[in-house]
Amino acid sequence: MSFRLKINRSAEKKHSNIVLALDLPFDQPHYLLSRSIKILKETYSHLCAVKINRQIVLPLGLFNGVQKILGITKDLELPTIMDCKINDVGHTNRIIAEYYYKAGFDAVTANPFVGWAQGLQPVFEVANEMRRGVILLVYMSHQAAGEGYGQTIQNPRTEQLTSQYLAFAEKALSWDADGAVVGATYPEKIREIHEILREKIPIYSPGVGVQGGDVKTTIEAGARFLIVGRTITLSENPAETAKHIKEAARRCPE
Repeated sequence: MSFRLKINRSAEKKHSNIVLALDLPFDQPHYLLSRSIKILKETYSHLCAVKINRQIVLPLGLFNGVQKILGITKDLELPTIMDCKINDVGHTNRIIAEYYYKAGFDAVTANPFVGWAQGLQPVFEVANEMRRGVILLVYMSHQAAGEGYGQTIQNPRTEQLTSQYLAFAEKALSWDADGAVVGATYPEKIREIHEILREKIPIYSPGVGVQGGDVKTTIEAGARFLIVGRTITLSENPAETAKHIKEAARRCPE
C-alpha cells in the first residue's frame, strides 16, 4: 500500500487530520522513550499519523529505541513520517532514505533545494521501489523561513522572476511528491501554494499552537494535514489537547 493511500485511510478511520510531531526536549534516553510511548498510547485515537525528528532518533538510535516506537505505531495502525529533511548529494540521499524506510518509516521529508538530477531523484526512485512516501519542504514554519524559501529567483525554464517557494510547489507537482510542507504560521503562503497543488498534492502544515499557527485559518487556507508537536507533547493532558485540536479541525468546512 502506498503512503498516500495509507495516511488517507488512517485519516478517514480516525476522523482526524492531526499528525503528531513526537518532538520532546532533551533528557535521558530512557525518559524520552517512556514518555514517547506514553504520549502515543494516550493520543493515538485522535491522530492519523506520527512524525519523528532527529532529536528523538539521535539519542534513542534508529535500530534501538526508535524501533520500539515504530513497533507501537504499527500496532496502533498509525503511518509514520521521518522528518529527516534529506538535503545532500544523490547517492548519499538514497542511502539515507533506504535506512529510514528499512527501519520502518512510511515516508521521509526532503529539501528540494538540492534539485532533481543527482539530488532527490534517487530518493524518489527508492521510495517507488519500496512503496513509501516523500514529502517536500516548500515553506517552513519558523521566523527566518523567508530568507531561503522566500527568495526571488529566476525560473530556469521560463526565465521569469518568481518566488522560491512557488518554484518548489511546481517541483512537488512535477516530481509527484506525496505531500508539501507549508508552515501554518504563513497562511498566505498556504493559499498561494494550494492554488498550484490543488487536490493533487496534500499540504502538511506544522506550527499550529506553540508557534502561533491557527487551526481554522490553516485549514481554510488549504492545508490537508496539521502537524502538531509541543502543543500536545508538552501538555499536562496530551490526550485531551489532541482531541480538542482534532475536533476544532473537524468543525472547519472542507
